[in-house]
Amino acid sequence: MEKLFDIIHEDAELLVVNNPADLVCHPTKGDAFSSLISRARIYLGPDATPRLVNRLDRETSGVIIVAKTVEVAGELGRLWETRAVEKEYVAIVHGHIREQFGSVDAPVGKDEGSRVAIKDCVRPDGASAQTEFSVLQRFYRGQDGFSLLRVFPRTGRKHQIRIHLAHLGHPLVGDKLYGPDENLYLALVERRLTDEQRARLLLPCHALHAGAVRFDWRGDAREFRCEPEPWFADFLNSGQPAD
Repeated sequence: MEKLFDIIHEDAELLVVNNPADLVCHPTKGDAFSSLISRARIYLGPDATPRLVNRLDRETSGVIIVAKTVEVAGELGRLWETRAVEKEYVAIVHGHIREQFGSVDAPVGKDEGSRVAIKDCVRPDGASAQTEFSVLQRFYRGQDGFSLLRVFPRTGRKHQIRIHLAHLGHPLVGDKLYGPDENLYLALVERRLTDEQRARLLLPCHALHAGAVRFDWRGDAREFRCEPEPWFADFLNSGQPAD
């Protein structure tokens, strides 16, 4: 049987997994392996009622917490709503960010100039959104510069990290929607992405990984961590340090 997922932690109430890039959280087609929640049902059995506590964009890998009961899902859902959860990501972006630390405080809302219905952008009448980051590494691949970042979203808007980094002029490597050409995203969903377009993207998925989640629950400090997938690490390891 196909491997379902990598388990980070499991107990009587929680299943925590390292969700692979390009696996959607909820079903979009009939295949039982096509989404994380359907795989969780396979793993936990036919009588299980798993609920996703958090979600990630389709191409974002990393920590996802699955509650095994509706009651636990409700408890943790209320905790998420209070913004008492710290989420830590790692990202690879185009270009060298000069500042060692930075933040973006820029509202986001629908990108009405885009042909892609789900695309958002920074706009003054959007919803409040804040993202903090630090630079872990600057490197080159050939003549092109890149930065490895640790990123902390302080709000939870859709596509927030991707939008904010692109707004800074440093989009994620491999981002088909918020990179330099949204036609790459349209080509992907219309199943006409060419080898030349894939080569332009440099990576099969955008380089964003949810590396850690931290929160206090029932009097205990919880932390769940996982490492990025091999293609993410290989891209880093193939570069030459800039510093």
